[in-house]
Amino acid sequence: MEYLSFELPIKELMDQYQTCSLVGEESGVDVKLACSQIEDKILEKKKEIYGNLTPWQRVQLSRHPDRPYTLDYINGMADKGSFLELHGDRNFADDPAMIGGLITLDGQKVMIIGTQKGRTTKERQYRRFGMPNPEGYRKALRLMKLAEKFNIPVVTLVDTPGAYPGLEAEERGQGEAIARNIFEMVQLKTPIFTYIIGEGASGGALGIGVGNKVYMLENTWYTVIAPESCSSILWRNWDHKEDAANALNLTPADALREKFIDGIIEEPLGGAHYDQETTYLNLKNSILQNIKAFSKFTRQELETQRQDKFIAMGQFKG
Repeated sequence: MEYLSFELPIKELMDQYQTCSLVGEESGVDVKLACSQIEDKILEKKKEIYGNLTPWQRVQLSRHPDRPYTLDYINGMADKGSFLELHGDRNFADDPAMIGGLITLDGQKVMIIGTQKGRTTKERQYRRFGMPNPEGYRKALRLMKLAEKFNIPVVTLVDTPGAYPGLEAEERGQGEAIARNIFEMVQLKTPIFTYIIGEGASGGALGIGVGNKVYMLENTWYTVIAPESCSSILWRNWDHKEDAANALNLTPADALREKFIDGIIEEPLGGAHYDQETTYLNLKNSILQNIKAFSKFTRQELETQRQDKFIAMGQFKG
């Protein structure tokens, strides 16, 4: 387990607990009471730290190297052996930073699409740190259109620092690909449910983020620009990234207050990586509940509800 800078007090207590347990095993001395007291301190410290996270600390948690990624959620939620990954945009190439395919959740067929990061250095380069190229967004749209044809609900999982900013991506129409996805998703006649599972930055997130319902996990963020990039533009360096995080109103609570999202998915104390199975179950239950609720909608009602939802964003009511 890796610890972030603000989690070091927890690490110190965890080290004490491990030492206590080791002493008990090697000496045969009864240390249950001492270890139990340390466990209580660990729980108290976790509640103190995770109950008072700053926006920047939440950004750090969303990037934790042990945090589950899209493929982890797919493997953790889907019925065993049900994931059928689909590749390619049928135009240029397949994009490993954007994955998708068919799964079943307790027998319910779902088209699931999401950005994928890597664990190792080689994987991160292969997945481009979860930053899709235009062909990634076009692949995602192809899968959504396929789901619409067969009346299959679409679930999108967002975890990206943004669309890939490379020269080749711009030459192949990065902006057009994202805009086309937004345009088409608004009109799609099948349910779409979007979940921010990590980072949700700019158009890179919005390119698969137009849903009938949009949710954020508890330790994620969703805004127009990453805090470091904002700091770089306004202050010409990254030193003010914490100030930028505060100003951007990027936390789930901020997004819910401004009605950009419809709810917050609870994470285990400390983050999704502390208890991944519980996180998978929470997300799966939310998906199935939404599919059931929207099964009563006609195809036209699904489109209208989604359009009204996004048109209403940012309207001033005096």
